[in-house]
Amino acid sequence: MSSGDNKDKVTIKIPRKLYEEVKNLIADTGFSSATEFIVYVLRDIVAGGKLQKEEALNAEEMELIRKRLRALGYIKE
Repeated sequence: MSSGDNKDKVTIKIPRKLYEEVKNLIADTGFSSATEFIVYVLRDIVAGGKLQKEEALNAEEMELIRKRLRALGYIKE
């Protein structure tokens, strides 16, 4: 790799456990490294143009969540 190639790259930090899981996932595949796989996945996502946005919860859903949290003792009112 020439020194010019490094100027076109950045370092992204991910949790070591995730990195190890990726390494295990790609064992015996065509990917030569976890980095190669991660770049492949990110390119695939970016090629889609946008991430799907989750819809916001409505008032009824929020109240149901509050009731469940109260029942579990996480919310005291």
